[in-house]
Amino acid sequence: MSEKSRQWIFLKRPSGTLTEDIFELREGTVGQPGEGELLVKVGLVSLDPANRAWMAPVATYKPPVMPGDVMHSFAIGRVIRSRAEGYAVGDIVEGMLGWQDYAVLAAETVRKRDSRHSMENLLGVLGITGLSAYYGLLEVGKIKAGETVVISAAAGAVGTIAGQIAKLKGCRVIGIAGGAHKCAWIVDELGYDVAIDYKGPNFKAELADAVKSGVDVYFDNVGGEILESIVPHFNIFGRIVACGTLTDYNDAEPQPGPRGLQIACVVKRLRMEGFIVLDFAESWDKAEADLVSWIDAGLLKPPVDVREGFDTLPGNLIGLFKGTNKGKLMVRINSFDDLASQA
Repeated sequence: MSEKSRQWIFLKRPSGTLTEDIFELREGTVGQPGEGELLVKVGLVSLDPANRAWMAPVATYKPPVMPGDVMHSFAIGRVIRSRAEGYAVGDIVEGMLGWQDYAVLAAETVRKRDSRHSMENLLGVLGITGLSAYYGLLEVGKIKAGETVVISAAAGAVGTIAGQIAKLKGCRVIGIAGGAHKCAWIVDELGYDVAIDYKGPNFKAELADAVKSGVDVYFDNVGGEILESIVPHFNIFGRIVACGTLTDYNDAEPQPGPRGLQIACVVKRLRMEGFIVLDFAESWDKAEADLVSWIDAGLLKPPVDVREGFDTLPGNLIGLFKGTNKGKLMVRINSFDDLASQA
């Protein structure tokens, strides 16, 4: 194949807020798969807060992205050439395909997806995003009908799904989001009972008023001061689901605190637990079936924010940390019509 492959290369580790100069656009040749490998043309690239965490020089649940690497990212595309048993040209696969037009990788590192669903849903609500909300609430938070659940980054990828799952399970759901427009949106469109603007001048007072009956489960996507603000309001045996620390990812130094958490854990017998969806991989099929059934029944809306263009990847990742997205953020770098024509 003579076609070139555009690539965004990770040049250097950032210190603090992301800037576009840590990436460089290059053009490489399309590699050929070896035995047990696939050549995949990438269609949609997922942009997630975890992308920033992978830039640190330490392993998380995966090795860090190294200077000189194609920028790491979950993505979805079609198999263009297969030298792996069980995979055919035209199959849809999802995996760590990265910021590039074409990826050559071992078949065992990708997940074949069901073409009956849209690419957007496969990468979003039926992918890591939806699974994070599903397992975080049902397996880690163990929510029960009638409980009060608070969700931070409620207008973001995981928050939009988590709030809806909590509602369909019979909980009272309070969302924390940035800006009046997002707050109105998660109430009017996604069914949140209450939304609180953390950027507003009366955030703590409005939070206290909204949780007069206490908080049973806090689904934490941000950490930092917002987590600290929740601590005084927990009921006995409250649970903190640690899904992400969005406020910390761009900090050059770790934030202190949260203050008051230790004594609250003792006095109110709180439980705080982090998780990675890979821990639940054996039951992903059941989770996906549940999510599909809720979508089909009209109980779950899968909000997606699809941006266009390979050149926009760095800017859109930076915008993610400024809260420019509503729902799951992804970038289309190649059209699915083009991919289908090569299948």
